[in-house]
Amino acid sequence: MKTTDNGSRGYLISIVMVAVLGGLLFGYDTAVISGAEKGLQAFFMEAKDFTYTNGWHGFTSASALIGCIIGSALSGFLATNLGRKRSLIVAGILFFVSALGSMNPEFLLFEHGQPSYSLLIVFNIYRVIGGVGVGLASAICPMYIGEVAPSNIRGMLVSWNQFAIIFGQLVVYFVNFFILGDHIQPLVEEMGRGLAAINPAAQWTVTTGWRYMFGSEAIPAGLFALLICFVPETPRYLVSIGRDDVAERILSKINGTLKARQILQDIKDTMVVKTERLMTYGWMCIFVGIMLSVFQQAVGINAVLYYAPRIFGDMGMENPMVITVFMGIINILFTLVAIFTVEKWGRKPLLIYGSLGMALGAFGVAVTFGHTGLELLTAASLLIYSASFMFSWGPICWVLIAEIFPNTIRGGAVAIAVAFQWIFNFIVSSTFVPMFNMHLSDGDDFGHWFTYGLYGVICLLAALFVWRLVPETKGKTLEDMTALWGRMKK
Repeated sequence: MKTTDNGSRGYLISIVMVAVLGGLLFGYDTAVISGAEKGLQAFFMEAKDFTYTNGWHGFTSASALIGCIIGSALSGFLATNLGRKRSLIVAGILFFVSALGSMNPEFLLFEHGQPSYSLLIVFNIYRVIGGVGVGLASAICPMYIGEVAPSNIRGMLVSWNQFAIIFGQLVVYFVNFFILGDHIQPLVEEMGRGLAAINPAAQWTVTTGWRYMFGSEAIPAGLFALLICFVPETPRYLVSIGRDDVAERILSKINGTLKARQILQDIKDTMVVKTERLMTYGWMCIFVGIMLSVFQQAVGINAVLYYAPRIFGDMGMENPMVITVFMGIINILFTLVAIFTVEKWGRKPLLIYGSLGMALGAFGVAVTFGHTGLELLTAASLLIYSASFMFSWGPICWVLIAEIFPNTIRGGAVAIAVAFQWIFNFIVSSTFVPMFNMHLSDGDDFGHWFTYGLYGVICLLAALFVWRLVPETKGKTLEDMTALWGRMKK
């Protein structure tokens, strides 16, 4: 591809677009459960050798997150030893295997269509395998983009990864909607009475529909695993393994020859010590990265994204999948707000305003949920809550995690931060349903207002944390972060 003294923007965009496919798969894999979980629940409730309880269903719905924790924890080791590119190839293969295995967990081992305890274990293993892929992609995709992008547009390009995550969720909402077609989801009260008692229009969803939903991921997963083979390794990783000549060629294609030499020298200056300990720049550096991840999940957003159809159904919406798709479109639009403002307004203002908007939406849901006549206000509050996340904590957290750590500890520090993110994702996702359904007495709405009231309080704490402790990184190079944390440690 032709380059100039300013580099080739087309080359940069092409490799970033391939990398963000990992983000799309991240969103696709984590949100596919939203359409499949009711059919899956009814299927395993047919098992004769064990009782598929609400606890089992909560675990099964969130089991991929266990893999996410494992994958994110391994991401630093793999990114450092295999490189960013090959680690993403591994993630793509794991996505592909998980999609096919989750669609047909009986493959070679069990009789098709006969639920059992052993089949549930195998199904969850396939979901965990996909989760490992998500964990790797969630840490390494923004790291990859951050390490190839020029500093003046890095925030915007990393934000496209979050756009891809939300787009992946929207795509799977549409895919689930079209797979469902004229069929319907089974009602909870029908499930315990066996398949014969379930509405005939819902029986296909129980036996087949959820399989197609999981299997549909194999198409984008295979495409990602193939395309990632054709992108270059990141210049910063190449410098770390002594491939300066290759790094300079890639930097020249992206930034132009003169700028490439300057960037290469800056990278080499911060790579002199390759074995710096994680705490070389002080505990605050790691603490800020961890807490960014913790707050991104503790505000409760994924409880809404994973269980959106169920939540809207509980609100009395006639077709919850339609409102779920509408929410996905709103999420896309507000993610674009972040993409086009992050380099103008900075990271901190977006996070603070988003936290306050989320708090308003969460408190609105807490006050109105379950009250007759206030359903539209509840839905509007949920949309405010979700939209506020999408222009703030959704993309900006990933931007900061990709750029806030010094070069010499970035792989390990990102792995720790992202591992905490998935740990709290699992905690929030697995506790939402039992917490939301808590009752102090028959018929009260204690769980409804407590759950969203708690999320609202956490949103306010998140705003305070960003205001007091998070440094602004707008316009700074990745090498600048070494000097910033070095000064803060003194």
